[in-house]
Amino acid sequence: METQYYKITNINGDYAFLVRTDIDSTDEIMVALALLPYDIDIGTTLKWENFAYTISE
Repeated sequence: METQYYKITNINGDYAFLVRTDIDSTDEIMVALALLPYDIDIGTTLKWENFAYTISE
């Protein structure tokens, strides 16, 4: 499974909207906040690997 990188563009209710940053894409995906690390905010960069999101440094 390949590693993917995302940036949080919006948080609305129980969902965050992410845009993939490691490829040229403007498509947003909606992810439940329960699946994301606790201390995220708009602009946070995430790494998706092994079916889990972590904050990318």
